[in-house]
Amino acid sequence: MLSRRVLAGVALAALALAGCGSNDDDGGSTGSGTDSTAGASDYASLSGDLKGGGASFPNAFYTEAIAEFKGVASKLNVTYNSVGSGQGKKDFGANLTDFAGTDSTVKDTDGVAAGSFLYVPTVAAPITVSYNLSGVDKLQLSPDTLAKIFQTDIKKWNDAAIVADNPGVTLPDKAITVAHRADGSGTTNNFTKYLKAAAPDVWKLDSGDTVNWPASTQGAQKNTGVAQLIKQADGGIGYVDFSDAKESGLTFAAIKNKDGQYVAASLDGATAALEGATIKEDLTYDPLNAAGATTYPITAPTYILVRTSYTDAATKAAVKGFVKYILSEGQTLAPRWTTRRCRTRSRRRHSLSSTRSSDL
Repeated sequence: MLSRRVLAGVALAALALAGCGSNDDDGGSTGSGTDSTAGASDYASLSGDLKGGGASFPNAFYTEAIAEFKGVASKLNVTYNSVGSGQGKKDFGANLTDFAGTDSTVKDTDGVAAGSFLYVPTVAAPITVSYNLSGVDKLQLSPDTLAKIFQTDIKKWNDAAIVADNPGVTLPDKAITVAHRADGSGTTNNFTKYLKAAAPDVWKLDSGDTVNWPASTQGAQKNTGVAQLIKQADGGIGYVDFSDAKESGLTFAAIKNKDGQYVAASLDGATAALEGATIKEDLTYDPLNAAGATTYPITAPTYILVRTSYTDAATKAAVKGFVKYILSEGQTLAPRWTTRRCRTRSRRRHSLSSTRSSDL
């Protein structure tokens, strides 16, 4: 999702893995200097098994990318188990996987040793507020109203706050059924971080991969599970990643952004949100609640976690090759599942490449 210049810096950081955890001087036949792309011959030499797991948010993209990667790296078997960001980080920390997918940053309680990993940003996408309400095909929600709905301060669809957000819309006297993730989830982390930032005087449940949802709400595993709960309940509402919400045929609410405009989840709205994001030295960034009239405010990044050191040369080469593919050829697949490469502006854009490469 990064601009071509920043993407090149990220790729260079990934390439530096070739010098970690081994006595060799470079990446051998799997490397291609500082070029951000690799030819089929580079990938063809990779072999063995590469295990990954974690976030369900980018699962559709990673599944497609892995299938396409197989065409150029036929001797390498890459698997990705969509178990949620929380479990993905734990499995990575326990050395059960070679890389992990996560939509949230690593905390001390995640079981991943500080300094043992790198963030590789891959794609970003909207988190939809999807709903199922008979007779209502257009819905607008302000941050305060959204926060009240998800912490069950608002219990009926014709509540005065929802009515105020939707002038001219007839809303039914129907109970609201809130659906959320039951597993440790980066989608939950980003959704609740948004509510904490956009509705600070209303939202009381804090943020994290898990939060203490009210007992009257319903939980499900993965984004697909939340989507299913919404579909089953007339009056249901929940947060679901863009890809799974589209695949499930869900209807999205338009969310009031920082500039006071109601914007529905879309690729263009997410791209606009990414325009002003600043990339930190560790390559993480935060596009949530971004300013701009056309921004979709609940836009979230996702990352691959890789180790700073791999003791097995074949695994090291495989990780390097797969990450290079995701950041180069694989990016052409991203718009199908998530959103476009962002044209992120960063104060560190000009120095990011050299800084990260020399640090590794």
